[in-house]
Amino acid sequence: MTKKKKNFLEKHWSNILFGLLIVLIIIPQTRQPIQVFLNRVIAFSPSEIDESDRETLKDYEWYFKNEDNKTVNFAQSEEKPVLVNYWATWCAPCIAEMPDLQKLYTDYKDEVDFYFITSEEPKVVRSFLEKENLNLPVYYFLSSPPDMLKSSSLPTTFLIDAEGEIIMKKTGAANWYSKTVRSTIDKLKKP
Repeated sequence: MTKKKKNFLEKHWSNILFGLLIVLIIIPQTRQPIQVFLNRVIAFSPSEIDESDRETLKDYEWYFKNEDNKTVNFAQSEEKPVLVNYWATWCAPCIAEMPDLQKLYTDYKDEVDFYFITSEEPKVVRSFLEKENLNLPVYYFLSSPPDMLKSSSLPTTFLIDAEGEIIMKKTGAANWYSKTVRSTIDKLKKP
């Protein structure tokens, strides 16, 4: 390599790297993996909502269908700790937090009701879950959620205690398997 080329690379390596990253983000096949990686890097543990700012869910009338195409009423989870997650297979922040949510579900599925809710086609969702090796309980909208659980952003996740109090609400990717989250859930579990 000539001294001139070496000098150019030494001076502009960061610009070249940045340009390459931009090109990779533009290409559809590499965009999503890069976005997922970046979301995993910046995903922090969600924190509890301050007690004075918490809202209490009073309306549990909300219907969706499960993976077996059976209608489910959210009211079955009244007086239980619940985690509700809105997600989609095309959403990079959703994909980024799925491994942590899978671990959380695996550890707490007997103590907490989990609802992973999407508006996508079941065939698309099943294919995604198989590809990512996930076994989460997925539900599909049949009616609008109660007002306190409405969100137009993906992902959005709510952690609700047995009294209906919304303990955590997080929009965007988060580390749902953090010590903070697990400690919070441990306090919510019924004796």
